[in-house]
Amino acid sequence: MPDHAFVVSAAGVRMPGIIYGTAWKQERTAELVEQAIAAGFRGIDTACQPKHYDEAGVGAGIAAACAKSGLTRAELYLQTKFTPLNGHDPLRIPYDPSAGLADQVAQSFAVSQRNLQTDYLDGLVLHSPLADRKQLLEVWQAMETLAGAGKVKQLGISNCYDFALFEYLYQTAEIKPAVVQNRFYADTGYDKQIRAFCRQRQIVYQSFWTLTANPRVLAHPAVTAAAGARGRTPAQIFFRYLRQHGVVPLTGTCSAAHMAEDLAIFEFTLDADECAAISALF
Repeated sequence: MPDHAFVVSAAGVRMPGIIYGTAWKQERTAELVEQAIAAGFRGIDTACQPKHYDEAGVGAGIAAACAKSGLTRAELYLQTKFTPLNGHDPLRIPYDPSAGLADQVAQSFAVSQRNLQTDYLDGLVLHSPLADRKQLLEVWQAMETLAGAGKVKQLGISNCYDFALFEYLYQTAEIKPAVVQNRFYADTGYDKQIRAFCRQRQIVYQSFWTLTANPRVLAHPAVTAAAGARGRTPAQIFFRYLRQHGVVPLTGTCSAAHMAEDLAIFEFTLDADECAAISALF
């Protein structure tokens, strides 16, 4: 990926402007992660949640890709997640469910290190906020302990659509969230308030479910006209628009052709009129 394809978070961490997501890949995880890195992806997102992710497969794919290409661990941005108890399959919990919250975080992180074959993570994301604010802070403080020990470079939160809760976490946390990763769709008003808060503080807003949740946007003349004029796909136009508006999209494609198209969004820039037409959709 070219240098201009990277962003720097408030924590000073450099990350790619598009990230490969590994959810729901199951037995194909290692193969697809290796393929994504070979295609040019330098950011990988996963989670210590066996219900939806094969985190060990991610680690195997990274190891295979690095062995073949000569890439080093330092050339990749790698983030995983701690998933609270209610987000797990009860038969496949990667930590002791009877342990205290801080111990659950530590145990989950240790599993992630083994799975991903790394001694540090670039990002650790809380997979979803806990409903009880005291418990939320207890988990966040356990994550801060890992960051303070040099095991993770930055912290973030996912599936957080309540602005008041996010603001509370930001104001209360000693180590501020540097990443927010949310589903990007109309039901939450495209997180306008959260994204504005993030822009003001150099918090990186990562979007997932970006294409699947927005067929109306992809089919709109504002997008299809720009795609036709530039010889690009609607998905490329949408991803490029988001990058120009401070969003780092995740893509979980299993297609080699779509991987190449997703990475090609850094080859062009939308003009002001194109951006204005697309902005009107939101």
